[in-house]
Amino acid sequence: MLYKLNTPLTIEKIKNIKAKDEILLSGIVYGARDAAHKRLINAIKNNEKLPFDLENATIFYVGPSPTPPGKNSGAAGPTTSERMDKFLEPLLKKGLRATIGKGDRSQQAKDFLKKYNAIYMVTPGGISAFLASKILQIKPIAYEDLGPEAVFEIQVKDFPLFMAYDLEGNDIFVLARLAE
Repeated sequence: MLYKLNTPLTIEKIKNIKAKDEILLSGIVYGARDAAHKRLINAIKNNEKLPFDLENATIFYVGPSPTPPGKNSGAAGPTTSERMDKFLEPLLKKGLRATIGKGDRSQQAKDFLKKYNAIYMVTPGGISAFLASKILQIKPIAYEDLGPEAVFEIQVKDFPLFMAYDLEGNDIFVLARLAE
């Protein structure tokens, strides 16, 4: 089934979407990778103000290439999500509703997503130029000294995704293995 969603993603918006369903996502997502996650977690630990509101937010695990002249975005492909698993729970506690990346995640991350009513969506690697065509605007909003590892505010339109882990804990990777 195909769903068109707009951020922010509330439980109400995502409750009927199942693992393997297709999604075209529009709205604001936040790009962040390892180094930015470390700083976000430190800010949470130190009770500091975060650079964006995590309530019902979506984080895309991406380190975008510089934007070429005349384009809205440089290449913007997903990075391996499992590297962010150790940072996941504090963000979910603050209201993070969805993450976007590539690949399977740890069992602990799956358990946290289910516990906090959050989802994980995937997009294939190797199509970063195509994904960039779905970005209307991208700008760094925090930790700019980190370069491509900064936090980015990314406005997307019909960004193509698959539901990897839904609210019920169903898992696209398990479904794929069962289909073999």
